[in-house]
Amino acid sequence: MAGSEGATPVNVRAALQSGLVIPAHPLALTPRRDMDERHQRALTRYYVASGAGGMAVGVHTTGFPIHDAKIGLYRPVLELAAETATASLEAHERPFVRVAGLIGDTAQAQREAQMALALGYHCGLLSLGAWRDATDDAILAHCRRVAETIPLFGFYLQPAVGGRRLEYRFWREFAEMANVVAIKVAPFDRYATLDVVRALADAGRDDIALYTGNDDAIVPDLLTDIPVQSGGRAYTRHFVGGLLGQWAVWTSRAVEMLQEIRAWRDSGADTIPRTWLTRGAALTMANAVIFDAANNYTGCLPGILEVLRRQGLVRGTWTFDTHEQLSSGQAEMLARFPELYPDLVDDAFVSANIDAWLR
Repeated sequence: MAGSEGATPVNVRAALQSGLVIPAHPLALTPRRDMDERHQRALTRYYVASGAGGMAVGVHTTGFPIHDAKIGLYRPVLELAAETATASLEAHERPFVRVAGLIGDTAQAQREAQMALALGYHCGLLSLGAWRDATDDAILAHCRRVAETIPLFGFYLQPAVGGRRLEYRFWREFAEMANVVAIKVAPFDRYATLDVVRALADAGRDDIALYTGNDDAIVPDLLTDIPVQSGGRAYTRHFVGGLLGQWAVWTSRAVEMLQEIRAWRDSGADTIPRTWLTRGAALTMANAVIFDAANNYTGCLPGILEVLRRQGLVRGTWTFDTHEQLSSGQAEMLARFPELYPDLVDDAFVSANIDAWLR
């Protein structure tokens, strides 16, 4: 397989600036914890059919164990997703941004970046989990080296799931790297979120797209105009899209939501409809169950997979980390979602198309 063959050429910076729904791609496994190729393809076809503007593969939602050479699934998973997306887009060609998750020390991240580029991926989401105890200067040097290989999609990850605090100074220097195309801001912290926005403005980098990863504040991030200053000019920045584990489920609804928010922005309206704030609260409440926030995110990946399992898109909630299980009561709450959040779920869309996606 060759993920880049037949793919529509993408100006990755322009595409990301336009504002996209980018789901973080899960991994479908069999009960024996082998990759379930049939359902893995179905997931990719679902994201393309939903109208997503790209996909992120090899990220936390996919499962970091695939990066382990002993498991040996990093290349096969990225390759299968790229090939399936390209084939799915043949009937209706459009730009589709492929983001590859990169982890580990500099040598590993560079090897993965080279592999991802060869498979047709456009940029790398650089996880810094292996650098939690390093200095900011060491991390910045690592980022610069990897950026020599592939355009970077920066990633500010919350400490609860493997990230670390990164202060304004870090993001100000990160923004000076020419080969940064976007930043996923996901510290689940408003102060830290605004640090990144301010750092980009101070660096004069309006060409770096802001993407929300704050699953607890998706709608507020997309709606808010953040006041900044640069070179004596006062203006606003906003999050143009999202790269989210939450958008791995109910993706067609996420696409509709982002389109509606973009239409609202284009209209020039000064006031935010109250219904948006209500929908945002509902989405955060739903996410709290899916991500198992009450139990420090222990059931996060199984929660995502359980939503997809109930729709028939995967066969089970298995991950490579056998300790990752649904928490007590989580499955029961997830089963109530069509009743609790009818405007968020996309069960009807999936039901109407799943047979074709599973062929």
